[in-house]
Amino acid sequence: MSKKKIVLYQPQQVDASIGPPASGDMLPLEMLTIGAFPDREGYQVVIVDGSLYTPEEAHRRVVEACEGALLYATTGILGYMVTDGFACSTKVKARHPRLPMVIGGWFASVRPELQLATGLYDAVVLGQGELAFRELVEAIAAGASLETIPGLALWRDQQVLRTEKRAVVGWDKVLNCAWHLIDIEPYRARQAQSDSHKHILRMPTPPAIGARKPYFGITYFSSYGCPEPCTFCCSPIVTDRRWKAMPAERMLDDLAALQERWGFDTVRFHDANFGVMQKRTKEFAEGLLARGLKFWWNAFIETHSILSYKSEVLDAMAQSGLYVAEIGAEAGTNEMMKKIGKPIKDDDNIAAAVEMDKRGVCASVTYIIGYPGEQADSMIATIDQCRRLHVAAPLARPTVWPYRPIPGTVMWDQAISLGYQPPRSLPEWGSIGEYHLEETWPGKIPPEVALRRKLYQHYVTLSYGLARGKVGFWEKRAESRLRDNNWSLGVLEARAFEVYNRIERKLFPRPELSRSWVDPGHKTGTGGNSASRSSKAMTNTTAG
Repeated sequence: MSKKKIVLYQPQQVDASIGPPASGDMLPLEMLTIGAFPDREGYQVVIVDGSLYTPEEAHRRVVEACEGALLYATTGILGYMVTDGFACSTKVKARHPRLPMVIGGWFASVRPELQLATGLYDAVVLGQGELAFRELVEAIAAGASLETIPGLALWRDQQVLRTEKRAVVGWDKVLNCAWHLIDIEPYRARQAQSDSHKHILRMPTPPAIGARKPYFGITYFSSYGCPEPCTFCCSPIVTDRRWKAMPAERMLDDLAALQERWGFDTVRFHDANFGVMQKRTKEFAEGLLARGLKFWWNAFIETHSILSYKSEVLDAMAQSGLYVAEIGAEAGTNEMMKKIGKPIKDDDNIAAAVEMDKRGVCASVTYIIGYPGEQADSMIATIDQCRRLHVAAPLARPTVWPYRPIPGTVMWDQAISLGYQPPRSLPEWGSIGEYHLEETWPGKIPPEVALRRKLYQHYVTLSYGLARGKVGFWEKRAESRLRDNNWSLGVLEARAFEVYNRIERKLFPRPELSRSWVDPGHKTGTGGNSASRSSKAMTNTTAG
């Protein structure tokens, strides 16, 4: 006889009520991962992906699915997933008050007390969740105590009780994602929409497919954790700086089977740090070529990894279909990099982007300004390195984000000591996810720095031809300003372009342009309006 039902809810990635929906390649990997063991062991596993529906419809489906279920589980990272997950769980609890409920993921792992104090959840799964969730399911099915299961946070006497710490395990101890638990067609259909290029978190179309043309992609996990000590990131706390990766051959087998079954064009690796081991990356890239597997792929890879890789490995990566290398550059000064903890110095970030550029690979490079205690001159230096990287590597897409305090990090404590006021409720925590769009710690970036950042975004959006869909006088002037580090007329030129662009659009109507990729994979600057918004923002800044 079949075992009982387990309902897994993947909260919405983005708040679709304020803009386009999430990209259709964002599969519910977390649920596919933890659902693998229960599925193999005979449980009926039901996954509801909130991003496929309106919140009301997603929550209705979850509440309905929970009828007669053994267990409900959800997850979330800092951002809108926290808000939506809380809303859905609240509805489940109201309809099924006796149903066991658990939550895991990055945010719950660093702030389990917030989740448990709501009274919604019986347990928080801390860190790596596959084995802990498997044992938790069996304990609930048997009516056994959860306190003997390692890797959980429980609520006892109005405080958090942590069970024995669970060690991070390798891929030999976990299963591949249970891909059959989802219907791929809704994801394919969303990506086939004519406006899919505007969807939030959508990656750019691979060059060989052509700009703005829909493509079908999937997301994929191939490793867990990250060995980097970054003081602004919660990974060192959650993963103990451990890195466990799927062997290249196993990854190739899985992706080959998936492509035969689904026929995708791209794979976006959601690994925190794909490129830790050169040997694995080499085997993967060469394996793609040897097997004749043809799809485009992109992944996170560190600056120091790129610079330490052999030339032939970088060549194989590009030849095998790597088209975007996502790089966390973090800062533009040695002093700030030392505080962060990464082994990057001087112009290493520029050198890494150039290595990618000369192989036809776009380096999606992200910098951060406004770290706790960071001074204006350090922030300006970071923006300047970002500018110089743009000039040195024309294919690259470097951008600058404002710092966001993240709980469970060294810099979190520093931010609190400097007066940062964190959100208090779970819905408020979910509201600060779009940190690349606005400051979540207002007042930490001086006005002159904010203006320089806006000028950079204005000029670089123009230089890519994203504002008007062509390269002409304004675009060439913008590129020359970046090349010469000339900001003297920036505000005036931004205002003048705003007027000119508005008149030109009225006289010569043009179709809506593709989403700007100044901020790769995100929605900073959309279509032909990004430069316009930059100039308006600068007008407000200078007028104030």
